[in-house]
Amino acid sequence: MSLGSAEHQTPGEPGRKAGGGGEAKPEALRDEARPARRGIESSGRDDLLAQALASANMAMAWKRVKANRGSAGVDGRTIAETAAYLRTHWPRIREALLTGSYRPEPVRRVQIPKSGGGMRELGIPTVTDRLIQQALLQVLQPRIDPTFSEHSYLWLPTGTTCARRRAQCTALRPGRLPGGGRC
Repeated sequence: MSLGSAEHQTPGEPGRKAGGGGEAKPEALRDEARPARRGIESSGRDDLLAQALASANMAMAWKRVKANRGSAGVDGRTIAETAAYLRTHWPRIREALLTGSYRPEPVRRVQIPKSGGGMRELGIPTVTDRLIQQALLQVLQPRIDPTFSEHSYLWLPTGTTCARRRAQCTALRPGRLPGGGRC
């Protein structure tokens, strides 16, 4: 291979003849992401919020909040008192959620004893905020992890010890529990 006709570059004389046609823009002075533009809403956000605030989803969320029988938050309202409160105030709260002006109440701080001694701090949101959180969770969770198997008892928050052992049993040897017991 002969390099006899090759031209050597000299300092200050780049091999390209074109004037500044590279990928990087010379006016870019920072590498940070640009802030979102105000006034332009994506239909995805609005659609998810509409799904979360749909009456069927809210009814399911209310059912879950009631079933959990949690304590009152900083507002002092129990589940029954919140039900009466929401009958009159829900339209205003819903509108605040849709416009983005809703602000959750602070959580009530409670200290509970730890099994090994000492205390652990626990934050208790208001029943209204728990309802909104549950409604959002029901819409977002299937989208965040759509591949989660209903047979994954080992990682389900609602899976019981018996269900976990049964799942291990069927995964290892049908009809037998780990350690030799029966399913």
